[in-house]
Amino acid sequence: MAHHFFAYLSRMKLIRRWGLMRNIRTENIQEHSLQVAMIAHCLAVVGNQRFGRTLNPERVALLGIYHEASEVITGDLATPIKYFNPKIKQAYKEIEAIANEKLLSMLPDDMRVTYRSLLFPGEADREAEILVKAADRICAWLKCVEELKAGNHEFEKAERSVYARIREMELPEAEYFLAEFAPGYRLTLDELN
Repeated sequence: MAHHFFAYLSRMKLIRRWGLMRNIRTENIQEHSLQVAMIAHCLAVVGNQRFGRTLNPERVALLGIYHEASEVITGDLATPIKYFNPKIKQAYKEIEAIANEKLLSMLPDDMRVTYRSLLFPGEADREAEILVKAADRICAWLKCVEELKAGNHEFEKAERSVYARIREMELPEAEYFLAEFAPGYRLTLDELN
């Protein structure tokens, strides 16, 4: 019997983000998930090395890789719609869960337990999920910065809003990233060198 889990996940590259906004450069959920995984991993390392935490950076990175997996079935629902009201937010969470169950059904039985823990993180992953959420917001903010840097003023309000949502988390690891790593994203390649 053929299993289609990874074939479905390969379609992440076809799911565009920021669908309600004009983009200078389009972004898909596959590249977004890689960036989230890298930044979430960094936040875990920062948490361990700067703030005395005992996080598993590799686990955090894995959760970042799979945090948008359900969107190969659901598509990307724009944030203003997803969070328009509590009923829509709850309904979308239920749709995501159904999509993740569908993805799990595409794996051999003996592999489902491992991937279930990535698609449905449990209580033991709460701290990791917070870091993934922070990384997700940081990546959204960096996308806004990139678009603004390219002259796309469509992202001005989103940049301010997303930045405020990062700061509202009051997460030391995110604050550290914003202070130490984020400034480089505003530089040109020549300035980075």
